[in-house]
Amino acid sequence: MSVQASPRLQPAQARAGSSRALPELPQHVAILSFEGPDRYASIGGLASRVTALARALGAAGHDVELFFIGDPAMRPTEEWAPGVMLHRWCGWLSAAHPRNAYDGEAEKIADCEQSLPVYLADFVVAPAAARGERVLIMAEEWQMANVAIALDDLLRARGLRAAATILWNANNTYGFDHIDWAALQRAAAITAVSRYMKFELSLHDVPALVIPNGIDERLLRGADPSLVTQFKTAFAGKPTLLKVGRFDADKNWLQAIDALADLRAAGTPARLIVRGGKEAYSETVFGRAHDRGLGVERMAYEGSDVRRVIAGLAEVEAPVIHLRPFVDEATLFALYAACDAVLANSRKEPFGLVGLEVMAAGGIAVCGSTGEEYAEPFVNALVCDTGDGRELATYLRTIYADPKLRDELRGAGARTAADHTWKRVLSTLERKVAYVELSLDRG
Repeated sequence: MSVQASPRLQPAQARAGSSRALPELPQHVAILSFEGPDRYASIGGLASRVTALARALGAAGHDVELFFIGDPAMRPTEEWAPGVMLHRWCGWLSAAHPRNAYDGEAEKIADCEQSLPVYLADFVVAPAAARGERVLIMAEEWQMANVAIALDDLLRARGLRAAATILWNANNTYGFDHIDWAALQRAAAITAVSRYMKFELSLHDVPALVIPNGIDERLLRGADPSLVTQFKTAFAGKPTLLKVGRFDADKNWLQAIDALADLRAAGTPARLIVRGGKEAYSETVFGRAHDRGLGVERMAYEGSDVRRVIAGLAEVEAPVIHLRPFVDEATLFALYAACDAVLANSRKEPFGLVGLEVMAAGGIAVCGSTGEEYAEPFVNALVCDTGDGRELATYLRTIYADPKLRDELRGAGARTAADHTWKRVLSTLERKVAYVELSLDRG
């Protein structure tokens, strides 16, 4: 791939009404990620993280460039939000791999390793050095580890290394076996999204700074009340649970199915709406439902019209409802608030961003007990310590029997969400970066 200059973001000082940038952070920030705001690149929590982080930094007055594997049908570069320029990378490869950002992953990683360091050195770091400034580069996940290493090598060769603070962030343990940890530690400061991930990194003798995730402040407005009412009307008073995520054993799908079966056996006619991906593990999940005597009905409609989604949910009678349509943010948040609980009960969750989003929407989150350090059992959430369906069923019976507890969980959850916005997290990022830069200055 040839590397060409892209349109530049207008400097913060020239943008009308721009906020003053955080003083301990470099003015210019580049974020490197496979996922991003496009539907093509919005696969999991990483997309939510980098999208909201970029928007928060831009709102704080920084000049942000977000590099990600974007939709090949959209413009390669776009000024997307105040202070934020999108760079949709690997477009020529994505055109041949139309499913999503991870389609053709190995080829895209190789292309990023070759092209991104050159672009960053030429058009991000060199201009900052010429201004006498330092730029902050934040590389996300294992796919960008070799990019960080190659960038470090290139900047040293060009005498530009002092003009860049490079962080590499671990959101998950996926791909850890592909990383040259010694080289990565020489190239970048290592960060993690939770103490749980810090522990996982320590198993590889890699020390890390913890910088938690946050949520977009606008999410604190909660779910659309009209949509919430429409969903509740569609539920017709039936106890309704929701689980959204990849069909993966780590998401504890079988615990959810077993808990539903136990609830129904004990006389609570609960239903479970599931929204997963196209992973083969779905056969295991629905097979377990069949073994437990739970009927599964797949919604016929697969479009994105929320009115038809609501109508479809009103018509389905099965205990397990397989929701197939694309669910946008407004619809998802309304579902979070309308359902009795949202089962984000993963057995291995590095941070648990969904739990915070459920709280912000006004819902009750059911979390696991790994990276969801914000979750307090029976205070702001339900928390499962095991993968046993009987544990989850016990806690769900508790909230069905206690309306006061349900209200208290929703209220405390909303307050917790307000304490975990990106605006607040940026102060942590600012101080951790100040420490990293002090360490660099001291050699």
